[in-house]
Amino acid sequence: MVLAGKRVLLVIGGGIAAYKALDLIRRLRERGASVRCILTAGAQAFVTPLAASALSGQRSHTDLFDREDEADIGHIRLARDADIVVVAPATANLMARMAGGHADDLASTVLLATTLPILLAPAMNVRMWQHPATQRNLATLQADGVRVVGPNDGAMAEAETGPGRMAEPLEIADAVRQVLAPTGPLAGRHVLITSGPTHEPIDPVRYIANRSSGKQGHAIARAAAAAGARVTLVSGPVSLPDQAGITTVHVESARDMLAAVEMALPADIGIFAAAVADWRVVHAGAQKMKKDGGALQPLSLTENPDILATIAHRTQGRPELVVGFAAETQNVIANAKAKLARKGCDLIVANDVSAEGGVMGGDMNTVHLVGPTGIETWPTLSKAEVASRLVSAVGALLKSSPS
Repeated sequence: MVLAGKRVLLVIGGGIAAYKALDLIRRLRERGASVRCILTAGAQAFVTPLAASALSGQRSHTDLFDREDEADIGHIRLARDADIVVVAPATANLMARMAGGHADDLASTVLLATTLPILLAPAMNVRMWQHPATQRNLATLQADGVRVVGPNDGAMAEAETGPGRMAEPLEIADAVRQVLAPTGPLAGRHVLITSGPTHEPIDPVRYIANRSSGKQGHAIARAAAAAGARVTLVSGPVSLPDQAGITTVHVESARDMLAAVEMALPADIGIFAAAVADWRVVHAGAQKMKKDGGALQPLSLTENPDILATIAHRTQGRPELVVGFAAETQNVIANAKAKLARKGCDLIVANDVSAEGGVMGGDMNTVHLVGPTGIETWPTLSKAEVASRLVSAVGALLKSSPS
């Protein structure tokens, strides 16, 4: 029973998917967890406190101003007397109230008062899920460390299909296990990963960037999470979706990325896969530049901060293992060796990003793992396979290093 002795506080939101929360109670208890429930007013339109209590074996809670509970400040006790808070279904309204720090009923007050891990299982109409406001709220919550499972694609109650269907109870129960009882070579470790390009503004509509898609960095984040790690992914502008169970922080520029990385520390492992722009414009224009029939004045550029070197050379708060990436178009291994020495990191993952190779934006990669003791060349693999191998290599290095 993988969750034996674990205490789950289940917040049931007001959506049609609330009926699945009853099955979730059963699945969590099958795995050894005890479950206590809070039902919002909306949830009680779909399921009853009596049904939740019958399945959980414990009294369910509904009212912030319950005289019996609040005699000993019950909402604070609920916020602390558990190992994790699960919100299923997490409706658009409940997510918005969480992101805004509201505390106008029992559920939102407990969610604001708790310092426990929070796992959301969103469920809503596809248009509500895709609305910019919901996506902003999701980004805010994930930046605050809230974990997310789902939503899945599928049929909706409104006879529509798309993302917004709540994850199945077994998926949510497994996500709870990953948070409370992680397994794998990186279990209990915090892994900080950067991914994607950075955009350095020239004016309000133009910027300096590169062709990085973020596929490799995001694949590493998935592999690290699958290996049991708590993952913080600092991502530049990419078209990839955020990943369930991974805290994703979105940034634009190199300076934004460095600030987000430093905010995410401490971490046990730092993997810096982002293709950070080397330069930025000294004075980005406040207005769009216009053609005037003459030659464009040269842009004045200055170097961006070196994120990898900054973190690798820290005297305090340096991750136990720092991994950098070297995207080269010539002399790949020689340049990677020089970068390893210059940056002060522990490993370099080097690859050839020449246009003919199709690495940037593609799904395949050929890399060389360069360390102080030698070079390991891997065959051409999918970026997911590269990520899995790299996580295994990192786990082995941590295991062999003196504590």
